[in-house]
Amino acid sequence: MKKEETRTKTRKVRCDKKRDVKPTIPLEMYHCISRPSYVTNRPIKDVAEDLCNYRLSSKAVIEKLSLYFRRDYLVSEHIFYLGDLTRQTHRIVKRGGIKKRVTIRFQQTMHDNLADLAYALDLTVSSATMVLLEMSIKQTDIVKTYIESFVHQRLDPERIKQLKEVLKFINKNNPCNEEVTLAQLISFLMEEFKDRTIHLKHMVDEWLQQVKN
Repeated sequence: MKKEETRTKTRKVRCDKKRDVKPTIPLEMYHCISRPSYVTNRPIKDVAEDLCNYRLSSKAVIEKLSLYFRRDYLVSEHIFYLGDLTRQTHRIVKRGGIKKRVTIRFQQTMHDNLADLAYALDLTVSSATMVLLEMSIKQTDIVKTYIESFVHQRLDPERIKQLKEVLKFINKNNPCNEEVTLAQLISFLMEEFKDRTIHLKHMVDEWLQQVKN
């Protein structure tokens, strides 16, 4: 009698599988992230993921965080930071008040990179994520770039050209010294049309028509 062969089935792991990270963040930070989420009409978890990706890929950010590396951190085959256990752990500013837990889903590769950063900083992955988010909202250029990138992806060159012409006119006649950016203009339009569900292209078309009239 033949022995029955016992086969162990190995469950395949999807290459695009995502891992959850759930930092608890202050309400004010949540509102800062919700702004680009509202403007781009994307879930907060997706915006938070993108902001972390931007920060983690920034040489300037890694250079700044390297002052707190307690363990070695490999960026690439050409860039390597030595850790020092005598260094103080990076302090996360503790704020009182209401906090919200945000679930962010990272691609496996990104999660691995976050885990490496967290290990070098002697923090949990959740805390390292919060550090990156905090650094993102403190630098308004990142949020501005994020919104403008979204606009360029969704609008055709002709509409963008018209918006920039209007912006040029606004800034030329602006009594304040502060220059209005494309991101600020889109944010303003979202507020104007917030009572209606309207596509970004239609919103811009309608507003440009109002300006012409």
